Formats: sequence, C-alpha cells, structure tokens
Amino acid sequence: MTYIRIAIVDAFGRMGKYLIQAVQQTKGVLLGTVLTHRKLSKLDLDAGDLVGIGKIGVIVNNNLEEVIDKFDVLIDFTRPEGTLKYLDFCCKHNKAMVIGTTGLNDKACEIIYAASKEIAIVFSSNFSVGITLMLNLIKQTTKSLGSYTDIDIIEAHHRHKIDAPSGTALTIGNVIANCMNWKLEDHIIHNDARTTKERKPHSISFSSIRAGDIIGEHTVMFTDIGERIEISHKTSSRFIFANGAIKAAQWLNKKNVGLYNMFDVLDL
Repeated sequence: MTYIRIAIVDAFGRMGKYLIQAVQQTKGVLLGTVLTHRKLSKLDLDAGDLVGIGKIGVIVNNNLEEVIDKFDVLIDFTRPEGTLKYLDFCCKHNKAMVIGTTGLNDKACEIIYAASKEIAIVFSSNFSVGITLMLNLIKQTTKSLGSYTDIDIIEAHHRHKIDAPSGTALTIGNVIANCMNWKLEDHIIHNDARTTKERKPHSISFSSIRAGDIIGEHTVMFTDIGERIEISHKTSSRFIFANGAIKAAQWLNKKNVGLYNMFDVLDL
C-alpha cells in the first residue's frame, strides 16, 4: 500500500490535536511531521504524547526547512497570517495543501487562488461531510424557493470564536447568492431585532451567536406566508472536521494543480 504522508501545523492548537489523532486512526495515511510556530522548551516532544495516545515516533518541529522531505500534503487550520506563510512554503517546495482557515480577507483569498496555479489546494470553510451535503440541499431549495421567500442564516459557535458571521455561514450565503445570480454583498443584512424598518425583499439575513462551548450549528430558513423550510446541521465532535480534512488530503494527493473544495472531494 502507498501511504500519503501528512504534515499537520499548529500542533498545540485544538484542531492540530484532533488531526494528529485522526491521522493515527485512518488507513492509508501516515503522520509525516507535526509543526508549531512556538519556541519549544522540549526538543524531543513526541506528537503522540502531546495528544495523550502514547509515543508514535513523530517529533514536534518548529523548523519548516527541516521537514521538506517528510510529507506530501500539508493540512492547515491556523490563522490567516499563518496560512499565507505555509502556503508560500508549499508553493516553493511543490507540496499540496488543505486549507481550513477561516477569517481570510479578499486579498488572502486572491493569493490562495494564484497559488493554485502552482500547486493542488483544497480550500473550504468547513470540512464536514454533513455540511457539504447540506449545501447541496440548500442549492436545490434556493432554486425552487429563493425568489419569493425570506432567507435567514443563523449560526452559533463557542464564545472564543473571533470571526462573525462564521466562514461556513458566509459560504452558505454565497451558495444562495450564486443560485440567484446575486452578489452577496448587495443582499446581505445583519439581523437586529431593534430595527424599525420593514425587511427588504430578496435579502439574506445573518444572525450569529457566540456562547459557551458550542462547536458549530447552522440553520437556513426559507420563510413564506404560512410555512417555512428549515435546513439544519449541528456538530457534536470536532473530529468530523479532522476526518473530512484527511479525506480531502487523500483525494488531493492524486490531483494536478488547481483549486478544489469539498464538493469536488465528494463528487457532488
């Protein structure tokens, strides 16, 4: 069997730890290297010890140049500045990349698009298989109901999430806008119950909740007079994102240069 070697960045981060565990549980992949931007107080820290599964023989490293030959695909769930640093490294060394970072601005997205001319990239705001299938349902519903219903996107996440609306909520909004041949920015409104104005037709309303330890919940409502349709997804474990990212890495390793998303990975 040919194994795909995975590099995981932000070893001490929440998603980094989930990814380390998920790689160890997935057939056909190997943990090639684990990276951190931190200064290491312990130079022989085993990634397995870091996540509580025992030694696995992969030492946490903070020097990218030392691990060039240890991986085929790099998985990144960091922050925008970190993503662009790792993207530059992958382009220079012809490494494929899976990007799950949210909060990227337009300039950063343009840089990712340009990089996809040089390397293969899967870029998604959400690597959940369930969310991807939900987006497919939203496409179908928008085509049937989008022209005459009020559309609301409601998302909830833990109190520590700093971007709002969530990247997934914005992806949902763009899916709806594209189906309607709209520019999202021309139709977006942010829900505020204190408003004294009537709602404009053909608007997409966003509501964000930041509370407790909610991992992620997204609901889209298509509301007409007398009835409404709700499409919802609730996350109970972050392992779904890790498993989806690994699935994307396995799929990506066989692809030529280009920019892909989870629709491509799942052949939807």
